[in-house]
Amino acid sequence: MSFWQTSAMTLTQLRHFVALADLGSFVKASAVLHLTQPALSRSIQALEEELCGALFDRLGRRISLTPFGRDILRRARRLVSDADDLKAAGKGLHAGLIGLLRIGLSSAPGALFSTPLMQHMAERHPRLQVQISRGNTSVLLNELREQRLDAAIVDIRSMAPSADLQLSHVFDLRAGFLARPQHPLVRAGQSVTLNGMKAYPIASTPLSDEVARMLVGTYGPEANPDDLVTLRCDETTSLLELARRADVIVLTVKAVAEDLVALEVVPRLTATARFGLATLSGRQQAPPLQIVQNLLTGWAQLYE
Repeated sequence: MSFWQTSAMTLTQLRHFVALADLGSFVKASAVLHLTQPALSRSIQALEEELCGALFDRLGRRISLTPFGRDILRRARRLVSDADDLKAAGKGLHAGLIGLLRIGLSSAPGALFSTPLMQHMAERHPRLQVQISRGNTSVLLNELREQRLDAAIVDIRSMAPSADLQLSHVFDLRAGFLARPQHPLVRAGQSVTLNGMKAYPIASTPLSDEVARMLVGTYGPEANPDDLVTLRCDETTSLLELARRADVIVLTVKAVAEDLVALEVVPRLTATARFGLATLSGRQQAPPLQIVQNLLTGWAQLYE
């Protein structure tokens, strides 16, 4: 067997391993990989022998990753993903970019940028496959670490410092308490206090500790989000729709809903939400990501 045959076989084994780990079943993985179960078993066994350790605990028909297997899985995903990136890069550029871009958007960026991003790609790069994932910051960062996303635009105040992630294109968006034009507090045409707002349901996405400290510092202990917020949802779009239908006040980024009215609260809230583009440190950037970076620079300037 030549060197290249050995290398190709090793990559194939890693693909088998990742599929089996994801599906948790030899039966399911064999079907997806179009292999017989004995062939898949031999591939995994050969990989275990080469790595000098068991990747799975086998309990009858059930399997689970060993601690060694969990560590190897992260590395295997990176190798398989890098191999896929190399294959996509080899196709190069055509009249427009081709390939795959997987981007994550947390709640407020998702409400702002999902449609403009897809519209731009449809009009300018119709052959580029774009997959947008929506979720909270922790979920998207986990997807990024697992090589299921190329990048994610997230709430960086909700991120813990981490050496394996790098941030770029950081921007701030002004936040406030929003309500529909028909809301009694809006129709009164007067400034409102925290106690005045608390007469109505207050909704938000989960807030970072930094934002919580900002609220308490401005309005006192009663503004602690654990007590102040009565309706929580990871999806900003759902909260905005709720505010359009009912007398609910939403604490969110002002730019996401131009049809809602920002309440004049005393004392005035000077909070901002801070977002940025997160990627994996030391990993080659997916070529189409440059498109998103350019768009993000322009979008951020619109809301300064």
